[in-house]
Amino acid sequence: MKNILKTTLAVFFLSALGAANVSAQSDISELIKSSPADATKLAQAYLRPLFKGFGVGLNSGWNNTAHSKNLLRFDLRFGVTGAVVPQKDESFDVTKIGLSSNIRPTNAAQVITPTLAGNTNDGVQLSVYDSQNRLLETFRMPEGTGVGLIPAPQLQGSIGLPRGLEFTLRAMPKVNLGDDLGEIGMFGGGLKVEILPLISGAVDKLTPVDVAVAIGYTQFNYTVPLDVPVPSGARPASAGQPTDFSGQKVDAQFSGINTEVILSKRLLVFTPFISLGYNSSKTDVGLIGNYPIVSGADLLGPTYTVFTNPVNIKQTDISGFRTNLGFQLNLAFFRIYGSYSMAEYNSFNGGIGFGLGK
Repeated sequence: MKNILKTTLAVFFLSALGAANVSAQSDISELIKSSPADATKLAQAYLRPLFKGFGVGLNSGWNNTAHSKNLLRFDLRFGVTGAVVPQKDESFDVTKIGLSSNIRPTNAAQVITPTLAGNTNDGVQLSVYDSQNRLLETFRMPEGTGVGLIPAPQLQGSIGLPRGLEFTLRAMPKVNLGDDLGEIGMFGGGLKVEILPLISGAVDKLTPVDVAVAIGYTQFNYTVPLDVPVPSGARPASAGQPTDFSGQKVDAQFSGINTEVILSKRLLVFTPFISLGYNSSKTDVGLIGNYPIVSGADLLGPTYTVFTNPVNIKQTDISGFRTNLGFQLNLAFFRIYGSYSMAEYNSFNGGIGFGLGK
C-alpha cells in the first residue's frame, strides 16, 4: 500500500522539499487486497491531509495587493504554500470509515492509524476474510511521514489590462520526471478588478485604500506509470480474466477555485493587504489498468484475481471561507511576497518575483 500512496505524493515533496520516497512496486498489491471499494476508502482516509492541504495550496498566492497593474505592466513570480495539518487529521479510526465486513483490525483494541501527516509509528494491521469468514491475508497500513505540513508550488505571470483589470496565468508545461516519478503539468487563470477607479477619479483619490475583487482557477495534473506483475507462482482464480497488464498508472487531477475581496494600502515600497474569500478544491485520483492480486489458494498453490481500475477517488476536499493577511515588497524590479491564511487548514505563502512598473 505504501507504494501507491507515497508515489502519489512523491512529486509534491520533490518540487517543494527536494526529496522523494518511493517504495517497491509490489507493495501496491496491499492496497487492493481487501476489495476495490475498501481500498478506495483506506486511500481516502490516509491521504485526506494531502488532498485538503494541496487544495489549499492551489488556491493560495494569487494576489498580494488590491492594486491592479497599469496597462501592459507585468510581473513573473514563483511561490510556495505550506498548509498546516490540524491534529484531527493526523490519524483516523479504521472502524469508522465504512469498510466492509471482509476487512477488520487484526487486534480489535488497535483501530487508530496514522494518516500521511501523522506520526511515524506502524499503522494498524488489518485482516482480510472471504465470504465464509476464512482468513485470507493480513497487511499493515503505512506509517505517517511525521511532517504535518503539505507543500504546493505556484508559478504565474500577471499583466495589466484596461479599466483596472489584471489577468494572471498559471502554467507549467508537462514535465517528465522519469519512469519512477512520472509526469506533472499545471494550468490556470485568474482575473482581478480594481473597484474604485471604475467609479470616479475623485472617489479614487479620496479613498485611503485600494479595493479589488478577484477570482482564480488552478488545475494540477499528475501521472506516474506502475508495474505490478503476476504474483510469482500464482495462477488465475478463474478463466477469462484480463491478461494485459501494461498501461498500469496513477492518474491524478487536483483543481481549485478561489474568489476574494482584497483591501490594501501602498506605503512607499511596502504594501500590506487583507482579503476575505471563498475557496473550494476537488480531487480526482484513479489507479488505472489491470492488477493481478493474490485472492486465494488451492492444492496447486496461490491464485490471483485481476482487478481493473480498482481505486477511483472523486471528491470535494475544501469548501469554505478563508482570511488572508500579508504584504508585497517592491524593490525596483524585484518583488517579495508573503501571507498567512486562516481557514480549516491554516497556511503560509511566500515567494519572489520580477516585474516592470506598478
